[in-house]
Amino acid sequence: MRLRIALCNEVLQRMEFSAQCSFAAALGYDGLEVAPFTLGDAPDELSDRQIAAVRRAAEAAGIVVAGLHWLLIRPEGLSLTSAEPAVRARTVAVMRRMVALCAALGGAYLVHGSPAQRRLPQAGQADARGWAADGFAEAGEAASRAGVVYCVEPLARGETNFINTVAEAAALVRSIGNPSLRTMLDTSAAAQNEAASAQALLAEWLPTGLIAHVQVNDRNRRGPGEGADRFAPVLRTLREHGYAGWVGVEPFEYRPDGPACAARAIGYLRGIEETLG
Repeated sequence: MRLRIALCNEVLQRMEFSAQCSFAAALGYDGLEVAPFTLGDAPDELSDRQIAAVRRAAEAAGIVVAGLHWLLIRPEGLSLTSAEPAVRARTVAVMRRMVALCAALGGAYLVHGSPAQRRLPQAGQADARGWAADGFAEAGEAASRAGVVYCVEPLARGETNFINTVAEAAALVRSIGNPSLRTMLDTSAAAQNEAASAQALLAEWLPTGLIAHVQVNDRNRRGPGEGADRFAPVLRTLREHGYAGWVGVEPFEYRPDGPACAARAIGYLRGIEETLG
């Protein structure tokens, strides 16, 4: 079973979107995982015509928009945990709009990382957790209506103090109880936070059906194959469990640059697939 591998498009953000699509397709990626802020400073206000143009650009290059991530970078000032009701309402409205954007682009999933926009305050953390849960519940309802999956992403403790492990994300998802709201695994965050390895976490959680997406990058925040972490066990575990979702390549440090990082990552991952048979 060949994995579907998507490149997180901010790696190529210096290119026009159509060029990103063509370049990623030429490298052998199956899709782009789009960060909405790369489409404009107000991605929640994109017109139907603009959205259609993005989708056409991908289709013309023979690639698809797999999903969305980095959902709340733009517009500025968003927060699920703000004490201001108007800020929270605006944030949830943008989350709903991102769900609609994902569906309109033909995507299958959204990854909710956005660490600053969910950070818990020093005081009133119980209230803030409740507000965030309410927001995620509304996003899950929107995802259910749109036919996509909304994933709550566990992030490294250095980025946020709220939802740092798969178990914490799974507990939140289970408390809401909507199959369109699930979690995912980012190998870099897992390497920094979890007691178990990424492959052990996948073996534990994939059978529950709660993991709907996987992102691969080294704990050093560079691409897979550019550090000490090894990804053959991760890909082997995905294959053993019949994982049919997407694998997103999401480096944060590009050495020597984004295009080279993207090329190295897909070659490394496809090479592992070949060795697995």
